[in-house]
Amino acid sequence: MGAGISKLLYGQLASPSSSEVIEWETSFLNPLTPSPKTADVPRALIILNQPFPLPLLETVWKTCSWRCCADGGGNRLHDLLGDALTENGQQLRDLYIPDLIKGDLDSLRQDVRDFYSSKGVPILHDLDQDSTDLMKCVRALEEKEITEGNEYEIIFLGGLSGRLDQTVHTLSYLHKLRRTRKKVYAITDENIAWVLDEVCHRVIGCIFGMSVMFVKGQHRIRIDHGVLGPTCGLLPVGIESTTLSTSGLRWNLDGEESSFDGLISTSNHLVPEEQFVTIKTSRPIWWCAELRRKD
Repeated sequence: MGAGISKLLYGQLASPSSSEVIEWETSFLNPLTPSPKTADVPRALIILNQPFPLPLLETVWKTCSWRCCADGGGNRLHDLLGDALTENGQQLRDLYIPDLIKGDLDSLRQDVRDFYSSKGVPILHDLDQDSTDLMKCVRALEEKEITEGNEYEIIFLGGLSGRLDQTVHTLSYLHKLRRTRKKVYAITDENIAWVLDEVCHRVIGCIFGMSVMFVKGQHRIRIDHGVLGPTCGLLPVGIESTTLSTSGLRWNLDGEESSFDGLISTSNHLVPEEQFVTIKTSRPIWWCAELRRKD
């Protein structure tokens, strides 16, 4: 009878009674987003050594309160701005001064280093061969967070184009960061992507010395149709498979299994009438959406 009671109690405790929703939004991609002084969450921008357009830089830069260039990302920032002037005749380059440049500095050109040094930007040479420049910049942010007592959302500008090995590293690194950070995004001139973790685990009781855990909840993404779309996808990268259920997409999934050897939801579409996309996943999965081109 004791075993029967234990089994019954386990079943009751392991059944989720309510849904926990993890909210996502991409206001930092909207030019009308307020400055960090009025934003609810501090954000950090890490610029990688890949090309990006000026309008995208202008938009995400102003929504971040800390900006860092990963080694050759300093070249990209410097060269993109060139000798352009603002309407007031000020050098545009002087308005986009990062808080830090860090890496092994094998890519940062001397003229770029001299320019940012003259502007008082700390340039840190990190020789750790077991960390990429991206990882070194995240570590610098973590040190800042410890000092301030704040946790930042992170935006990687770049990382999903160019050399395949570097792209795979970005995919792998964000997959790992989901364990320690709440929200990390990677953006290019064409896409935004991030990892949706398996919905939260929680210990809810203890039966005869055994911890009982269950999984409940879902992800809900607020869609700004002026910024995102029309295409999107759910990519099972870094996992064997996952079970997916969605709403708000043109072709929704209802408990289907997704894997590299089976179904992958690519070239799906956001529905203009839907304000939210909801996703339930049994394992971590990459969500990506196309950025609308500005004519």
